[in-house]
Amino acid sequence: MPGERIHRLSHTREVAAPAATLYALIADPERWPLYLPRNIYAQRLDFDGVHERVRVWALAEGQIVSWTAHRTQDPVRRQIAFRQDLLMEPATSMAGRWSVQPLDPGRCRVTLEHEFTAAPDRPQDAIWLAQVTTDNTRSTLRSLQFLAERWTRLDQLALSFAESIRVHGPAELVYGFLYDVADWPGQLPHVRRAALEEPHLGIQKVALELAADDGGPARNVAGIRICFPHAGRIVHKATVPRPLLAAHCGEWSVLPDERGVTVVAQHHALLREDHIEQVLGAGTTLAEARRRIRADLARDSRQTLQLARHHAESAIRVL
Repeated sequence: MPGERIHRLSHTREVAAPAATLYALIADPERWPLYLPRNIYAQRLDFDGVHERVRVWALAEGQIVSWTAHRTQDPVRRQIAFRQDLLMEPATSMAGRWSVQPLDPGRCRVTLEHEFTAAPDRPQDAIWLAQVTTDNTRSTLRSLQFLAERWTRLDQLALSFAESIRVHGPAELVYGFLYDVADWPGQLPHVRRAALEEPHLGIQKVALELAADDGGPARNVAGIRICFPHAGRIVHKATVPRPLLAAHCGEWSVLPDERGVTVVAQHHALLREDHIEQVLGAGTTLAEARRRIRADLARDSRQTLQLARHHAESAIRVL
């Protein structure tokens, strides 16, 4: 628009990893919630192998922001250009480019460029956007460097699995139980306290106090949940994960069919290898830590799934 100043930012980082490895991390936005601390959820809406449209929810100075962007991937040149169409407020335009340049077989340079505009009569918006973009870019580049330099160990550090249950009751009641997280204390044995904020409809900030399975001290976790009631989905990302985890995200899915409802709890986690002995004791191996965190998450999920089933099926019996 006339009178709008284009603001440009560029950030670069050298990484001790092959360029193809780093490019692969950037090219897969659906893994960002696990890999990038400030990314809550990323949904690929369309993708033909080159052109894609991605919806993103992220944290910006503690605020939850969202945008939709078109991205064009060029794996030969290792570049990805992007332009937001559904904009992150208060930007009036936002675009940029990722570039990964090989320096030698085991080292590369990654550059992330942004250009944006804001309303000319609100200079504070441009200042805020520049600060948020800079902070989030630096966080993203640090995380990508950490992951790329440990790429050969990611399969050991990352963990994904799902628990499911069948329910003979209405999908709406199952979803309602999962949505009403503030009511979980007193119903779920592993949840002692719950605090809930909803800054926007369907966006939940949750803090939970969880009982320890071994009778030890309770642990506090916190996260953000994005709710899609019409699709029967609640995606979640831990902002304060369990002590063994560097990252934890997942999804509750309520899937009705002609015979009932399947409810699925999906988990994706990234272990903190440097915390294993501190949390579980000297001599504990990574394999043992993987088994422990999977067992803990699975147990808590099964308890929640069973209570959701009881909630829905009890209501049917009463009716």
